[in-house]
Amino acid sequence: MFFSDEYFMKIAYQEALQAYELDEVPVGAVVVLNDQIIGKGHNLTQTLTDVTAHAEMLAITAASNHLTAKYLQDCTLYVTLEPCIMCAGAIALAQVGKLVYGAHDPKRGYTLLGENILHPKTEVVTGIMEEECKELLIRFFNQKRDS
Repeated sequence: MFFSDEYFMKIAYQEALQAYELDEVPVGAVVVLNDQIIGKGHNLTQTLTDVTAHAEMLAITAASNHLTAKYLQDCTLYVTLEPCIMCAGAIALAQVGKLVYGAHDPKRGYTLLGENILHPKTEVVTGIMEEECKELLIRFFNQKRDS
């Protein structure tokens, strides 16, 4: 059975909601191989007191552990927000085959570098559930400003 990018982005979005409930920046990620989720995560930087505990990093680690391999060439990473430079570096080093993200990050996204730092064979798809992903982030930061 073939699942769409939107199907897996909805699962990444559920991960983002878990982060939101923990008062973490609401970003979620899942790694998929052959239509099966092999890794997932949501931001836990506050919970773990670890600036590297981004959703992508946790999902990549879980997927690598699942496969007992460091390369994820045949995998797709779905993430609700454009990866930061740190996460893009990890995506490149893991040689993720495809990256799909929802909302662009005009302040901290990896595309701010003006060049592609991902592995040259990594396919990139953007804008899947963009409005929902962006709206969740806006709601989160508006609540922070109001409190």
